[in-house]
Amino acid sequence: QVHLVESGGGLVQAGGSLRLSCAASGRTISNYALGWFRQAPGKEREFVAVISRSGSTTDYAESVKGRFTISRDNAKNTVYLQMNSLKPEDTAVYYCTLDRYIRYAPTDHEYWGQGTQVTVSS
Repeated sequence: QVHLVESGGGLVQAGGSLRLSCAASGRTISNYALGWFRQAPGKEREFVAVISRSGSTTDYAESVKGRFTISRDNAKNTVYLQMNSLKPEDTAVYYCTLDRYIRYAPTDHEYWGQGTQVTVSS
């Protein structure tokens, strides 16, 4: 059984930074692509960032490009999302995903975490 546990969310002022972590257990992440998605109140879940199995390929939603950075530490079985220059519209529950291949759709992922709340005040 695979478990993904996100942490690092919280309340931050606009312009601030947060670093989210997603620790995996039950499976070695080195053979999987990892992603971050988010869901704001009243909105559909959306893609944020993804990183390939090797870590050589990353991709981001246009809304976060240049501000967010996804990275992975296979030795720690953890994926990270560094979020800088945060905006109120980044407020959402952030989820990590684990899949055999990179997937951009916000559905049909092999594994999801339980989510961590990020709130950005103006």
